[in-house]
Amino acid sequence: MTQEVYEGDKRLNFTATNTTLKSGSLLGVLVASADTGTLKFADPDGTIVNTMSVAAGTFYRIPCRFKGGLTITVGGTVDATVFYKT
Repeated sequence: MTQEVYEGDKRLNFTATNTTLKSGSLLGVLVASADTGTLKFADPDGTIVNTMSVAAGTFYRIPCRFKGGLTITVGGTVDATVFYKT
């Protein structure tokens, strides 16, 4: 018998700095396109991932819980999707 396995059940596509997510567990981010793009992830407790350069077609695994709001800061031109669960 096969069993479906998944880690995140929600997703959010973004192209600019975003503060939509309030609390949950971060799985990672898939960068669909980027032109000298950077991303930074933080919550009220501090920086989760400091500013990093990202490349198109790359999934960055970021297993971490966040609370009180996740701020995803976008630099340059980026189209990405963050995967998470609440």
